[in-house]
Amino acid sequence: MDIAALILWLVTALGGFVMLGMWIARGGPRAGTSRLPVPVLFGHFALAAVGLVVWIIYLINDSRALAWTAFALLVPVALLGLTMFVRWIPVRRGQVAQPAAAGARPATAGDGSTPPEGYFPLPVVLGHGVFAVITVVLVLLASLGAGES
Repeated sequence: MDIAALILWLVTALGGFVMLGMWIARGGPRAGTSRLPVPVLFGHFALAAVGLVVWIIYLINDSRALAWTAFALLVPVALLGLTMFVRWIPVRRGQVAQPAAAGARPATAGDGSTPPEGYFPLPVVLGHGVFAVITVVLVLLASLGAGES
């Protein structure tokens, strides 16, 4: 279970890196249209990265305290992630509704009408969230000692 949590954490991080890279490439905070607060976004990233490092150290040292520390770091990571997801939903809804408008021309990169997070692929957003939830559950179960013989 410990290794499964690590693998899922890495997959989740990959999805997060894809979205972070797209957000930065599309202007990020400089775009002026982003609904994702910079402290929330980078706090989510930093805490997740620290938690992953703690989890790797736990795997090496097998210290239950480190497992619980990693889980404790995941709690605010999850809350920040949920905050960003909730703020992203109206952006996604706007993107879906926009082409339906009569005579509406699609937004183009750099025209200022689409927030940077509006370019996130739906499968990446949903996959990141699903893998994150599974990671949190696995880390909790491992911290509780489930699956140990």
